[in-house]
Amino acid sequence: MDKTIAFAAAPLLVIVYAGLRILDGLDGERGPGPAWTTGHLAFLAALFLFVPVFLALRRLAGRGPFATGTAVVGIVGAVCSMAQITIDIVVGARAADHEAMRGMFADVQSVPGVDVVVYTVGPVLLFLGLLVMFCRLAVARAVPVWRAVAVALAVLVSLLGLDALPAVGLLLYVGLAPLPGRRGASRAAARS
Repeated sequence: MDKTIAFAAAPLLVIVYAGLRILDGLDGERGPGPAWTTGHLAFLAALFLFVPVFLALRRLAGRGPFATGTAVVGIVGAVCSMAQITIDIVVGARAADHEAMRGMFADVQSVPGVDVVVYTVGPVLLFLGLLVMFCRLAVARAVPVWRAVAVALAVLVSLLGLDALPAVGLLLYVGLAPLPGRRGASRAAARS
């Protein structure tokens, strides 16, 4: 897959998920139903695309231990988020109504460790990886500072909750798409 596609498609799919989430909530409840499932499938695809994004960012940052560690942190966050979204899709497909979903989510989250790994701490690692990687790349002058600022703003806005996802996706798109040029960037990152 062309890496530039992942850099553009991942944030765009976050925006698609955010839009479908808004549509799904128009009746006062979210899920189960087509908007729930389609939105979550879009977000799952976005999370899969963040893996090649982190691998490309690692190369852009010079492939050293710091870049590798940061990429691993981001990918672990993406995997934890993938687990969460997969659970959401399965619960949405199995539940007859919103009340049944609530009970299924309570059962899943009562499993020791699931809440921390899949719902609270784990997914944050995706954003932490993006933030650290883009700050490093900006300091090394491998990407323009405005890209790092857009990613940092996306991370900060994400703290507002899921209702802020349209802005998060847009800011990620500004920061990520298109893939920053690689010529000379790896050398600049390696020097820092």
